[in-house]
Amino acid sequence: MEKIKIGLTFSETRYANYPKWILGEADNIEIVELHWEKHSSDEVWDAVEDCDGIVLTGGVDIHPEFYENERLQFPNGDGVFNKERDEFEMHVFETALNFKKPILGICRGLQLINVALGGDLIQDLEEAGKLNHRRMNDKDDVHEVSIVEGSLLHSIVNSTTGKVNGAHHQAIGRLSDELIVSATSPDGVIEAVEWKDKEDEAWMLCVQWHPERMTVGAAVSTKVREVFLKEVIVNH
Repeated sequence: MEKIKIGLTFSETRYANYPKWILGEADNIEIVELHWEKHSSDEVWDAVEDCDGIVLTGGVDIHPEFYENERLQFPNGDGVFNKERDEFEMHVFETALNFKKPILGICRGLQLINVALGGDLIQDLEEAGKLNHRRMNDKDDVHEVSIVEGSLLHSIVNSTTGKVNGAHHQAIGRLSDELIVSATSPDGVIEAVEWKDKEDEAWMLCVQWHPERMTVGAAVSTKVREVFLKEVIVNH
């Protein structure tokens, strides 16, 4: 069977989980690491074109200047950003859109896509009156989500509820006009988004949780991977 290529943006935190999850037991998948230090902006076009699908991974907070916010110090933020990564991944995202590649955004990936499409972020959830969604004592938060009936996510997991993990202190604030919400947490945090108008766009799903390190068998992890890879094969 001919191999499919999945482009994974590199993350400074727990990157190894992503290729392990994507590969699973399959022997027809090749992982292409997309790294801001290994690919120049000129190389992104060819690298993304050569991939059959793209995963934007989790990691460090996006620099506030990308969502027109001058505040650099906020609770649970260490004031350390990686603008080079931000710019690189926005270029990856825009290039993937150009080639109509299937896209899966995870945690920071969801936030970056919303920002790239004109939305902004809540800089700290607890400061904004939401619950703690952070990873504590080396364990992810665990909570329920409500899934919008009729959404792409609903068609994937075939349920209006799910249990997910959380390891983030930021989330979508103002939603991009190009996206719609497909899942929320009990305290109203946006947990998943997708295209508002899907007709002229490639398949895309963005989730705030980390399906790559969830309990085996959870539909919001296994089914998301399964359907993403099906779309990638169709696109191949």
